[in-house]
This record gives sequence, structure tokens and C-alpha cells, in this order.
Amino acid sequence: MSLKSLANFHDPSSLASRMRRRRFALFRDLAAELPFGARVLDIGGTPEFWREIDLVARGQLHVTLLNIESYTSIRADIELIQGDARDMQCFHDQAFDAVFSNSVIEHVGSFADQQRMASEVRRVAPRYFIQTPNRYFPLEPHFLIPCFQFFPRALQIRLVQRYKLGWMPRRPDYEAARREVEQVRLMSASEMRALFPDGELYREKIGGLTKSLVSFGGWRERDVDAPGSDA
Repeated sequence: MSLKSLANFHDPSSLASRMRRRRFALFRDLAAELPFGARVLDIGGTPEFWREIDLVARGQLHVTLLNIESYTSIRADIELIQGDARDMQCFHDQAFDAVFSNSVIEHVGSFADQQRMASEVRRVAPRYFIQTPNRYFPLEPHFLIPCFQFFPRALQIRLVQRYKLGWMPRRPDYEAARREVEQVRLMSASEMRALFPDGELYREKIGGLTKSLVSFGGWRERDVDAPGSDA
């Protein structure tokens, strides 16, 4: 089986899909404490995800999706807003009951940009659930090349110019390849703790190695029944 098959979250039988379902089960457990009709901001999400998690159709949650690019949804029960996670001044303080974000914070720019997103997340809601791939997992999850994140930048760009890697397109133009490489900045556990110091850190593991990290905070204290949880 190829690495791409294992990492294909569109395939419900893949390893990536099984890990996502486990992660979302943790969120569902946390969301059980939210009042009926609670307001949730999903940064970078899609209506399809909320159909899968099945918390909107029953009216349990009112979800707003924030994306940097606009798109059209056929779902009337989900609000779509175009905006930037680093500057969410379109929302007032504590506008939501919770913020959810899956594999977005690694795409917003530099560590300073990631700090800005984290600050905005904590400003607009008292609770959050933020997931990101672990920088120190051996397989880079976007380009699907072992240790690609540690290659010299010039080599990363050259490879993207010449090949279609993982989920990323081939970019023959140098500037386009450079932008493709630089739009991913993977994060470590210590960085996630620095950005969300009041939260807990859940580690998703494969074979003892941490594949991704989830910071969640503001929820009632509880024992998280998931291997790798780390307060």
C-alpha cells in the first residue's frame, strides 16, 4: 500500500481517516457540554466535515465557517464568511462558544502569524480545539516525503519544481514553487504549548510516534480517554 493511500482521508478505510474519526470523537465528547444551539467557529473548514460529524443537522450547533477564499455552500444551516484567521476583527470578543480548526494553523505563515491566529482564537471564544500535524513526525504530511520539512529550502523548491509531491502540485516556475513550499510551516509540541498555554495537548500517535497535535482549552476538566493525552 502506498503512502498516499495511507494518508488519503477521503478513503474511510485509510489510516488517516481512522485517526481523524478518533480525533473527531474527542471533539464530540467535548462538544457535549455546549448548550443546544451553541455557536461554533470553524476556521478553514468545509460543510462536508460537519455533515460527517452530524452535530449541525440536529440543531445542536450553529456553525460559521471562516475561509480566506470565498465559496458557495448548498447548506442553509451553515454560515460562510470570508476572512483571515490572523485578523478576525469581523467578530467581537467572545462572539462564539467554541473555535474548531483542523490542519490550518500550519498554513497561515510565520510563527508570528501563527501567534496572531492563536491570539484571535482565544479572543473570539472561551473554548478551542486546534489540530496541526507534528513537525517531528518523520513523514511530512503535505508533500509525503520522509523528513521533507528538514530539507534545505533550496532543495525543497527544486523538488517541487520538478515533481508532483504528495497532495501538492508540481510548480515549474521558481516563485510558484517557493510559495508552495513556504505556505507550510509545521509546528512542534513546545510551540503549540507556547501558543495555547492554558490548554491541554493531545498527541495522536502511530507506532509510538506523534503524528499530530491537538490543543484544546476552556472545556470542563476531564480525563481524556485517549492514549497520548498530555496536560
